[in-house]
Amino acid sequence: MSLSDGIFIDNCRGILDNGVWDTGSAVRPRWEDGAPAHSVKQFALVNRYDLAAEFPAITLRRLPLKSCIAEILWIWQQKSSNVNQLDTRIWDAWADESGSIGKAYGYQLGIKHDYPEGQFDQVDRVLYDLKHNPASRRIITSLYNHADLHAMHLYPCAYSMTFNVANGRLNAILNQRSQDFLVANNWNVCQYAVLMHMFAQVSGLAVGELVHVIADAHIYDRHVDIVKELIARPPRGSARLVVNPDVKDFYKFSVDDFVLEDYKPHPFKVKIPVAV
Repeated sequence: MSLSDGIFIDNCRGILDNGVWDTGSAVRPRWEDGAPAHSVKQFALVNRYDLAAEFPAITLRRLPLKSCIAEILWIWQQKSSNVNQLDTRIWDAWADESGSIGKAYGYQLGIKHDYPEGQFDQVDRVLYDLKHNPASRRIITSLYNHADLHAMHLYPCAYSMTFNVANGRLNAILNQRSQDFLVANNWNVCQYAVLMHMFAQVSGLAVGELVHVIADAHIYDRHVDIVKELIARPPRGSARLVVNPDVKDFYKFSVDDFVLEDYKPHPFKVKIPVAV
């Protein structure tokens, strides 16, 4: 059985059974019809995924792998904050008339900083340190730049990564301030798992453990029945990610360099409403 299915099911049950509802509070998110989007939440979920054992795609419903990878490349490789450079329409609700989401996500990763070794942006600094300073305890990226929050159309949800190398394996912690669990949980886990596979490959490392910390993990009111239907399904076998071994430069990866093998998810045709 997929280990990630078990984590997802346990998390959903924990949120629904032990979480706190915000129905008595004024909330910012709204449904498309203008109704307030209330949710039940748990504080500080911590999940661990051994990427050497399996790729963490749940089988309860299909992961759209190419769209997932396209978004992580848009942020980390292209360092873009313009939705017109992204094939999916996920970010359109937060974009202005020019397609910009402001000084958010990829914009922050692309800001140049001065170091003794030269000028780097955050992504290039990670790539440099993984090759030249793998024992460092300072390999960290952060998108939560307080000076620019006013110029972001959406504050970053998944906002920092801490990388650590041990015994030739790349491990990382993904910190997330908030997560719409049904819509985004497996999406975020898998795209950052892919990012770790890319960084590991170009740095001559093996993939290790991804630790995911979510400060506010919530299920929206209109998602509860969908979640209950999903977690009642029997998990299937785990999948394996195959990465094109010929790519040695992080900036040369494309969505076509990744294939999921032995992935047999349940069919799922429900359109999930998204709170904005």
